[in-house]
Amino acid sequence: MIEQLTNKAIALLKKLIETQSFSSEEEHTAALIEGWFTEHNIDFTRTKNNIWALNKHFDESKPTLLLNSHHDTVKPNSAYTKDPFKAIVEDGKLYGLGSNDAGGCLVSLLATFVYYYKQENLKYNLVMVASAEEESSGPNGLNSMLPIIPKVDVAIVGEPTLMNLAVAEKGLVVFDAVISGTPSHAAHPNDNNAIYNCIEALQWFKDLKFDKSSEALGDVKLTVTQINAGTQHNVVPGHVDLVIDVRVNDAYSNAEIAEILQKNAPVTSITPRSLRLNSSSIPMDHALVQEGIAMGRSTYGSPTLSDQAVLTCKSLKLGPGDSTRSHSADEFIYINEIEEGIKIYIELLNRAIV
Repeated sequence: MIEQLTNKAIALLKKLIETQSFSSEEEHTAALIEGWFTEHNIDFTRTKNNIWALNKHFDESKPTLLLNSHHDTVKPNSAYTKDPFKAIVEDGKLYGLGSNDAGGCLVSLLATFVYYYKQENLKYNLVMVASAEEESSGPNGLNSMLPIIPKVDVAIVGEPTLMNLAVAEKGLVVFDAVISGTPSHAAHPNDNNAIYNCIEALQWFKDLKFDKSSEALGDVKLTVTQINAGTQHNVVPGHVDLVIDVRVNDAYSNAEIAEILQKNAPVTSITPRSLRLNSSSIPMDHALVQEGIAMGRSTYGSPTLSDQAVLTCKSLKLGPGDSTRSHSADEFIYINEIEEGIKIYIELLNRAIV
């Protein structure tokens, strides 16, 4: 059964690759996933472009494990040498946009869900959500599903981790900052040039170190990523706009980071765009982690953001593929990574107690 499910999962992934599914434009890949559930005689619900289902013998008295991955993609970058919307198999690699992030994870979890769907006397319930808008952190993705699906006790989020256990994930806050000055003609003296005022602020951001480090995630990482000012050569601008990307470890909440920056940063104003993408983690003594370790999987803290950020329950990031290939040109996943991923998912769910 596992071999048959694996072959079907790979076939589905090829169809997903060849179907455009940019964030908020996933209606056609959603239809393909509906077809997967229909083919396997599984009752499902479509909520916008999110497709979800419960195991056949769902029991409200049992804890619930969420299996989640996404079917949206970023747009292909200009460095592609292969057609990003064509599923090409070469030397054991399946090429195509979304193959690694996160199509391989999604189809592996879908196969795992089918494997367990009809089983009676499971130790826990399963809810499978193939979600939309992950890449854009959009309003109609997994976050919108949490009030709709049954209460989740723990989650496995399918993202490429080489099937190792990402036991923690950094959160994200993006800040917009303004540094003010006095606008003037460039020919006249001006001791309050907003661009020159940036020097102190940029140095402050560069030197800033947050006190609390994390065993799993290391230090908070702050990076100034955008700067914009001025309209023409002979006008000193009245302000400079900065964008600051902060990757938050599990020692801080996003709100705490915002409070620190708003209190101390040498800028006129600094405003977070959103505080909802918090860091996430699962205790090292949790059964999913301990059984994964017993199966020979290593643990680490992930610097990249996923739908874990919108969950309030314990969550583990785990999936076939390699995160370093995500959003790259000529994205690919090894076929044998999918084969291995399905086997490991199935074994882990068989061993673990939620």
